[in-house]
Amino acid sequence: MEALKSSFATSRCSLIFFGLLLLFASAMSSSQAKTHLHDFVIQATPVKRLCKTHNIITVNGQYPGPTLEVNNGDTLIVKVTNKARYNATIHWHGIRQMRTGWADGPEFVTQCPIRPGGSYTYRFTIQGQEGTLWWHAHSSWLRATVYGALIIRPKEGDSYPFTKPKRETPLLLGEWWNAKPMDVVREATRTGASPNVSDAYTINGQPGDLYNCSSKDTVIVPIDSGDTNLLRVINAALNQELFFTVANHKLTVVGADASYTKPFTTTVIMLGPGQTTDVLISGDQPPARYYAAARAYASAPGAPFDNTTTTAILEYKSAPCAAKNCASSKPVMPSLPAFNDTPTVTAFSKSFRSPRKVEVPTVIDENLFFTVGLGLNKCPKHFRARRCQGPNGTRFTASMNNESFVLPSNISILQAYEQGIPGVFTTDFPANPPRKFDYTGNVSRSLWQPVPGTKGYKLKYGSRVQVVLQGTNIFTPENHPIHLHGYDFYIIAEGFGNFNPKTDTPKFNLVDPPLRNTAAVPVNGWAVIRFVADNPGAWLMHCHLDVHIGWGLAMVFLVDNGVGELQSIEPPPVDLPLC
Repeated sequence: MEALKSSFATSRCSLIFFGLLLLFASAMSSSQAKTHLHDFVIQATPVKRLCKTHNIITVNGQYPGPTLEVNNGDTLIVKVTNKARYNATIHWHGIRQMRTGWADGPEFVTQCPIRPGGSYTYRFTIQGQEGTLWWHAHSSWLRATVYGALIIRPKEGDSYPFTKPKRETPLLLGEWWNAKPMDVVREATRTGASPNVSDAYTINGQPGDLYNCSSKDTVIVPIDSGDTNLLRVINAALNQELFFTVANHKLTVVGADASYTKPFTTTVIMLGPGQTTDVLISGDQPPARYYAAARAYASAPGAPFDNTTTTAILEYKSAPCAAKNCASSKPVMPSLPAFNDTPTVTAFSKSFRSPRKVEVPTVIDENLFFTVGLGLNKCPKHFRARRCQGPNGTRFTASMNNESFVLPSNISILQAYEQGIPGVFTTDFPANPPRKFDYTGNVSRSLWQPVPGTKGYKLKYGSRVQVVLQGTNIFTPENHPIHLHGYDFYIIAEGFGNFNPKTDTPKFNLVDPPLRNTAAVPVNGWAVIRFVADNPGAWLMHCHLDVHIGWGLAMVFLVDNGVGELQSIEPPPVDLPLC
């Protein structure tokens, strides 16, 4: 009996010791997490590109804006002061914002805009995310120049799931207009036509050697023989999907949208606006200078696009000219895919896998089918012809399930949802298209004009959701980068033509599909995504071609609170901007 008591006492002490050890480890883990304080001042700044100086909107006078570097588990507190002449908000693209939807940023969805002269402090914690994200304005077309990288490294003491690279280089792909982007979108809104395309693409704000007045500021990416550089590539372009490659070098993809991937090697990557891709590049070529280049993937037949190429230079430190003047040494130029090379895009997109088996929802509570595409509105009777300069005297529009999304103007959807304020939105966004049709075939003109409205779709907390995103051939087909705020999702399948549940469901990857926040829905095709609605709030889903969101290619998920504080959205901050 005494031996039994002694054994019990020993095991009890062991349990207490183990419990204390766990508490200590937890305390150590939380003590390692840091809080980062930043001040963002949105302001007009003179910037010269393509031989001309424009007053563009920047953060802290920088273009692109500041790079934020944090670790998984850290907290960001960013005070944003608006000294520009336009309304503004900042969206932290890809951050889950668990219970902190008030910090998500889309104008009139989760907050009213920060008015000129006003300020708002965004507060949120990064939870379980590592890799490359970015931040950008989410008010009209301000994000053309208001954006920057958001790099999330592993927790202190943790490591990458690949050999640590010698260097890391963020490369933000952007667009430049020889005009004020806000004037470009306002003119398009006035005329109903498609907006003017950009005059240049940029890498880290610089167009590169192939444009006028640009070569002296071309971005240099250093590398040395035998070294590995992690390129964090971000498509921050407003309206253009982009190919990216580096002459004579292979790219090993190791992450996308702040989720690790099963590594695969390619010579070219394609990113839709909003998407990020982490690639490893090795210094395994003869020491020299090599162009890194980006140009358009333009999938809409006949639609105008900026057909120029932006470049940076991958420069070996041991290149023969490195110690002297390299200007006379012309870098090696890569070959880029044709602007309409959809097979290359498809092969690249289908290469993505999660590093290991993942828990994909298999029992589905909400089975949704959303059409995504363009449309044309008939010219209103009271409009003059110059207000209807779309095809055949129409005005361009866009929709999901024939609903063209209209933002509120007096209060945000999240405020109205949380406070029960009526008349701001309705909850009858259709789970399926109001009418079934041959989505990618010859679509009847009667379906080209969608219905405007502010409609959301309600989800119970914890519901398991599948969404089929079906592209349409209304006016023209196009690859649409669809972004969901507040969530990552698994892309379990994609294909061309009309989604067929009988023949396409067996193709679902329920083992190791990639985890993304933006899905490039194939031109005249479809993609299927799944997620669990575990984050209460109002979450925008939209096309990340900004011209399309302005035309109405968006909807909002309204996710109920669950049980208790940890399954409920936090109260709104006291400094939430007023409308």
